Amino acid sequence: MSDRQPPPYDGASGGQSGPWQHDPAGQTPDPYSQQNPYGQGGGIPSYPGGGQPDQAAYGQQPTGMPPLANWGERAGSYLIDSLIVGVPYAVLRFGIGGIAGTLLGGLVGLVGAVWLSYMDGTTGQTPGRKVVGTRLLREADGQIVGFGTAFGRRLLHILDALPCYLGFLWPAWDEKRQTFADKMVHTVVIKP
Repeated sequence: MSDRQPPPYDGASGGQSGPWQHDPAGQTPDPYSQQNPYGQGGGIPSYPGGGQPDQAAYGQQPTGMPPLANWGERAGSYLIDSLIVGVPYAVLRFGIGGIAGTLLGGLVGLVGAVWLSYMDGTTGQTPGRKVVGTRLLREADGQIVGFGTAFGRRLLHILDALPCYLGFLWPAWDEKRQTFADKMVHTVVIKP
């Protein structure tokens, strides 16, 4: 047998034993394509219709995403985080009183918001989320959101409070269990 002839049909590779074999549809495969020497497909996976795999339909979790946290879990973590920042704020604001108490209380509130945003952005968990066992992630790919998105989300919670706190209640009946702020920055809270 010469070096230029195709290898014999071995029956295990789906009917094609080499890049020179013609397929039943009459198309010749690319002779320069990489063949996996172990007899299994390799390279880029193919999907029906070509392109990328199907994405989750609207209102459904992306493939591989853990279950979404329920409203009670979200409210519990928010309450814990609010106490961690709110108690020092209240002690300074009302304990000291006057303009000094207002300024110190405001400073503690701002530092608390930045710290909680940092925790959300770098680990996906604030102390309250750690206790409850939930995590904040990007909706599209399930990755940590980053500080900027986490801080923006925290500021956007103002909009959750405007219509009689309706935005904070929204996860109770929303399909993706998101607040208005979550919808704006495309985040979800999951229960790993």
